[in-house]
Amino acid sequence: MIDKLCIIGIGLIGGSLARALRDAGTVREIIGYGRSVGNLQQAVELGVIDRAEVSLPDAVRGAGMIVLAVPVGNMADILNTLAPVLPDNAVVTDVGSVKGSVIAAARAALGARFTHFVAGHPIAGTEQSGVAASLPDLFQRRRVILTPEAETDSDALARVRAMWEAAGAQVAMLTAVDHDRILAVSSHLPHMLAYCLMDMVVRHDDYRAILENSGGGFSDTTRIAASDPVMWRDICLANRDALLDALRQYHADLGAFVEAVEKGDAKWLCETFTRAKHARDSVNRKL
Repeated sequence: MIDKLCIIGIGLIGGSLARALRDAGTVREIIGYGRSVGNLQQAVELGVIDRAEVSLPDAVRGAGMIVLAVPVGNMADILNTLAPVLPDNAVVTDVGSVKGSVIAAARAALGARFTHFVAGHPIAGTEQSGVAASLPDLFQRRRVILTPEAETDSDALARVRAMWEAAGAQVAMLTAVDHDRILAVSSHLPHMLAYCLMDMVVRHDDYRAILENSGGGFSDTTRIAASDPVMWRDICLANRDALLDALRQYHADLGAFVEAVEKGDAKWLCETFTRAKHARDSVNRKL
């Protein structure tokens, strides 16, 4: 049971976590902190949080669990503001899509209290944003990755793990380096491709005709281009090296497709499509 949970950033992820824990009956009081008074008021009206605060010291006072659900580009500022007012018994965790930069910011800001910081990332979400888009079952049977460091307190890790399991998630452990390398390919690269394709299409003179005659394939591929641009800008910059490796590999592989089409290499195309189809079918069976 979490007596007092403070969520910094009440959007899709923070709001969904609050809803899930409330439904599970594992939290007594949920405090929301943010810069948008309108969003906080909506969170209270929707019953997502019990109380809203626009003062960070007031928000975290007496909290046993503090969740940072802000864009990764804002993590350092939040951590620096949080450090002097962090309650003695509090565990701090985050939900950022990049772990290396967040861990570095937490270590620099929290000093000796870094042992009670547990970096985390729920592999869940939608292209929608804001507290109104939050869902109580968003994390059901979805993976949450925790990336503890050598000095991470074992009790703090256990408390964060228990929180996510209460929300319905399946918790896994990775190093921060492995997390950022893997997510660059599995999440960050697909978002770049969706943004690129959507932007390319709307720059065509006849883009309206293209969109009017598009089908499920175009819709499925570009759905995540509706995601929050600021959040994804921050992710690109925070995971720059790993994302560049993935983009360069994809660029080279796309070049092979260009060459095959130019040459009319039906054999190469069919073999590549077949190999990809078998891989995707295997993923579907596992899911």
